[in-house]
Amino acid sequence: MKCPFCHNRESKVIDSRDLREGESIRRRRECLKCGHRFTTYERVEPINVLVIKKDGNREEYSREKLSRGVLTAFTKRPTQAAQIKQLIDEVEAEIFQNGELEILSRRIGELVMNKLQAADPVAYIRFASVYREFADLDVMRNEMDKLVNQEREKREKQHIHAALQEGISP
Repeated sequence: MKCPFCHNRESKVIDSRDLREGESIRRRRECLKCGHRFTTYERVEPINVLVIKKDGNREEYSREKLSRGVLTAFTKRPTQAAQIKQLIDEVEAEIFQNGELEILSRRIGELVMNKLQAADPVAYIRFASVYREFADLDVMRNEMDKLVNQEREKREKQHIHAALQEGISP
């Protein structure tokens, strides 16, 4: 590994740590020439997957493009960067999980929307409005109404569950 300070190719590893449940390794190195310490990361290079766009064109999968879309949806939302990164990691893991060399952009969009819907309904609506190209406010309102009803049902189930836990009749 080349030293970023003096460009010498000789260094020694002084510390190694697994990251992301063993999916990558962080190594702390020391240059044998200048003595500066620096950090490197090692991970398995993913398979090159082609994304089949709506118009039939193919382009190479890009984590950066996926990240931009997700980050835009979370703009000014009270979500921590680590949670957003985890969501992106989960979507990416599902993309590569089956070993296919091609995936429909529609499939990636659905994966993202499923994760966003569980994480943050507002981020979900933002992403879905662009992804699904909502034609008008009625379409957007219908989607929001579905989310409101799902949240209401979720709260009711939690209330019933809590009442049963306490031995109270719901």
